[in-house]
Amino acid sequence: MLHDRVMVRDTEGTGERRSNAGIVIPATATAAKRLVWGEVFGIGHHVRTVTVGDRVLFARDDQYEVEVQGSTYLVMRERELHAVATERTEHGTGLYL
Repeated sequence: MLHDRVMVRDTEGTGERRSNAGIVIPATATAAKRLVWGEVFGIGHHVRTVTVGDRVLFARDDQYEVEVQGSTYLVMRERELHAVATERTEHGTGLYL
């Protein structure tokens, strides 16, 4: 990856999901823009806030898709990420968001 680009794989998938009440929501239902979690697989030289292996929250809309060795990844700028969830042991606080 170059510059401030981040390569992410969507870990939630695009299939159906369940609400907290147990109602099945089909994959074709899109009531609102939804942020999804993904895992970082590659970063550019100028990325400062995430590392490979971090979980990140991002919008699936308007991202570039790329296929590498049969796996589909999304490529985006670091500033398009909304949150980072990772376990960083050097601070001793565990999981942070």
